[in-house]
Amino acid sequence: MSIMEIINTHKLIIFFGMFGTGKTELAINTAIKVKQQFEHVSLADIDTISPYFRSRDVKEQLSSLGIEVITPSERLMRADLPIIVPQVGGYIQNPIYKNIVDVGGNDDGATVLGSLNNFIKNVNYAGLLVINRHRPFADDAQKVKRQVDALTSKARIRADYLVNNTNIGEETDPQVIIDGEKYISEISKKTGIPVLCTVVEEGMDVETIYEKLIIKRFMRPHF
Repeated sequence: MSIMEIINTHKLIIFFGMFGTGKTELAINTAIKVKQQFEHVSLADIDTISPYFRSRDVKEQLSSLGIEVITPSERLMRADLPIIVPQVGGYIQNPIYKNIVDVGGNDDGATVLGSLNNFIKNVNYAGLLVINRHRPFADDAQKVKRQVDALTSKARIRADYLVNNTNIGEETDPQVIIDGEKYISEISKKTGIPVLCTVVEEGMDVETIYEKLIIKRFMRPHF
């Protein structure tokens, strides 16, 4: 299935995975792509894990495009708390909205997502598991398989597709991406989960095995 087929045929797209794999960038870019095709789009930021990379930080920019960004209140925006805004379930249930959910990494993020199961189980969703080979604990395919099993169990959702987001920030070159494709192919064989696409930052010239998802960088660390 192609990226556009995922967008066209699913009401809800969930990005989840281990900490630091780049889920937020993908959620933001996907929300913008969905908005180009559909009038009513929401992006729910339920990342309660990372204090540095959050879609709520570009809320104003996304809102100007007509995307409903669901975040905690301004007072709680910077809090590292397991806050789930009640509107998230409402948007998921709303029949006119296409929804994207940005989930925090590791077990805690999966548990938060699991709390929305009563809403998610009733809609047509795609669970996209994001893999970055160069993140901690992602250097071995067998480890990743165990992580996949643990995350999907706690989140109470399927991992329908793998997304190759292997990168090393500004030092990423075509070989890094190509090596990531080889790696995610191995993970796909071990898990039985098909690979949907390979993420490539705009402006980079690289030939990929899988469909390219070309993204623009929005997030920057708040050091």
